[in-house]
Parts: sequence; structure tokens; C-alpha cells
Amino acid sequence: MLVYLSKRLLMMIPMLIGITLISFVVIHLAPGEPTDLQTDLNPEASIEMKERLRAQYDLDKPLYVQYGKWLSRLVRLDFGDSFSQDRRPVLEKIFERMPITILINVLSIALILVVSVPIGIMSAVKRNSPFDRGTTVFVFLGFAMPSFWLALLLMDFLGVRLGLFPISGLRSIGYEYMSWGGQLLDSIHHLILPVFISAFGGLAGFSRYMRSNMLEVIRQDYILTARAKGLSERTVIYKHALRNALLPVITILGLSVPGLIGGSVIFETIFAIPGMGKLFYDGVMMRDYPLIMGILVIGAVLTLVGNMLADLSYAIADPRIRKG
Repeated sequence: MLVYLSKRLLMMIPMLIGITLISFVVIHLAPGEPTDLQTDLNPEASIEMKERLRAQYDLDKPLYVQYGKWLSRLVRLDFGDSFSQDRRPVLEKIFERMPITILINVLSIALILVVSVPIGIMSAVKRNSPFDRGTTVFVFLGFAMPSFWLALLLMDFLGVRLGLFPISGLRSIGYEYMSWGGQLLDSIHHLILPVFISAFGGLAGFSRYMRSNMLEVIRQDYILTARAKGLSERTVIYKHALRNALLPVITILGLSVPGLIGGSVIFETIFAIPGMGKLFYDGVMMRDYPLIMGILVIGAVLTLVGNMLADLSYAIADPRIRKG
């Protein structure tokens, strides 16, 4: 297991370099530069001033030189300074926002697993029942409904009309004057809608994956043998069938990490949540290249680590892989 883990860690290095190279080229091919926002709306900005700003940001150098200098700083874990007016270090700005995004994504993954696995099992065990048909309709809705549209509908109905949930931010007015328990309840109240929106698509997909895996597993000969031995149906399903049915779901869960991180841009922007997604959106609008690259690197590292953890979980769940 240690040898396998070491190989995966070494493979992450060239993959990360390839991801950063493609990302660096793509964001520089996009129209506009950071200097445009500072000079185009300033009638006193001259061409010389714009060229001095481009030289200050190293934008006057060839693209491969810019990438080489950025990569040399990245090796030292220096993401550079933001192009925004505050000129703060990129890593400092990211670390301020990262805990919120990670918290929402962890809660989303937990919600997906807690809800989709039982739904998938019951749909497979009670195939073609009203429950199975009802969950099939839920799956179609989950795949067809855009998350941003659902977010706007819930904000309007549950937040504006009924006033059940807040529609922006993570804290209410007067948060600092609340007790510890009040602050916790207030944070949970603000997180309900964003976490649900983040997990909604995954709930539909994972419940369907779980159903198809369970249907395949319960047709296997060893399940028939377990039933022939007189084992209870609960033992057959939850002890023998579930473990093998979870293997593909674990892999898909690891591959879904990029989608959850990417989805943070949508719901954090809609709900005005100060996380990495909102920071990334603001950076794109401001053409803040160091900030964009810093968030992309963090997202790429989290994605690669998530895939590696999925493979390790696969090995833990399947003794055959551990022995191999």
C-alpha cells in the first residue's frame, strides 16, 4: 500500500504541471488584460502609463517567460501578489476563503452519501415499485434542472416569499452579539440552502448509480448462496451486497470532487458566500491572473488528492485489491 501511495504522489507532480500549463495559456488567451480595467476608464491614463503597468505585471514578456517565472515561484509555494488594489498575497486571500468552500463541499458530500445510498438500495430491492418509480422521476428532475435556476427558485419561494431561510451571506445582522449556540444555529440556517443546491445534482446521480450497482450485485451467485444458507434479507443486503455495490460509487465520488468545487463558483456567487468560488469569479472579472492561477492550483491539488483517496478507499473496501 505504501509503494502504491508513493507512486500516486509522484504521478501527481507531472499532472499538476500539465494542468497549470494549460490553465495559464487559456487565461492569457482570454480577451482583456488587468491593465485595461485601470486605464480604459481613466481619461488621464496615457499609452506610456499602460505600458509601465504591463511591465510591472510582466505582461510585456513572452508567455513562456511569464509561465517560467510563475512556476519558479510556485515551487517555493509563492503564489505572488494579487493584481487587485489591495495587492495582498494570493495565498493569504485563498486561505481566508478556503475553509468556507471546503465546509460546504464536505457537507454536500455527506448529504449525498447519507441520502443517495439508502435511496439506491431501496430502489434496487423494491424494483418497479411506486418508490422506485418516484425516485426515477426525482433523478430525471435532478439531471434536467440547472442548479442556478433551482437556487433562484428556492431563494424566491423559501427566502423572499415565506421568509424561512436567508438568501445571502453566512451571518445575520447582530451575529457577533449572539451566544455560541445562537451563532451555530444561525450559521446552520444560512448553510441549508447552499448545501442543498450543491448536493442536489449529486443526490440524483448517486442514487441511480447505487441502484444499478445493487441490481447487478444481488443477481450474483454468492448472493443466492447467502440466501440459500438461510441468512436474513437484511444481512444479505447490508453485509454481503452493499460492500461490493459501493465500490463503483466510491470511484465516482472521487471523480465528482472537481464538479463540486466548480459548482462552488455558481452557488457562492448567487448566495453571496465569501468562499473560493466567489473569489474566483471576482478574480476572473478583474483579470487577476495570479489569483486565478492560485485558485486553479488549489482546486487541481484537491481534485488529485480526492481521486487518490477514492482509490485508497476502493482498496480498503475490496480485500482483493489490498492483497493484489
